[in-house]
Amino acid sequence: MLAERFELEYRSIEADRANATSRYGICYSDGTIRIRLRHATTGRPLKYSSLINTLCHEMAHLRHFNHGPRFKAFYLQILDFARRVEIYRPGPVRPRAPARGPAPKPPAREPVAPPRAPVAAPEPERAPGMIQLDLFG
Repeated sequence: MLAERFELEYRSIEADRANATSRYGICYSDGTIRIRLRHATTGRPLKYSSLINTLCHEMAHLRHFNHGPRFKAFYLQILDFARRVEIYRPGPVRPRAPARGPAPKPPAREPVAPPRAPVAAPEPERAPGMIQLDLFG
């Protein structure tokens, strides 16, 4: 439906190989699109909305094989259309409070104890050179 709406031609849409961890999807110049189905570190299936978002991204590469401004605008058009026809259904977005000038300062309190230095969480172990992109939050 998306390809037809935007006059895109693809060769195939396939699951990426099981050990793919450096990307969510890829589009090849022959029109093959591959999408990773599982989270790189947990191995759990990716959310439907993440898969559709990735598909829209890779389909935009069928027209613009880069990440320039025209690609970004086209990707957002595909994603917006997918949202309107309810193919892309991301989770609820929490509404932001409108900005109304600077927030009032809370009353000053006397510290009970000196503040402690924050303890950093340990870094997860990763194979050398492995980078996990956090594109879908």
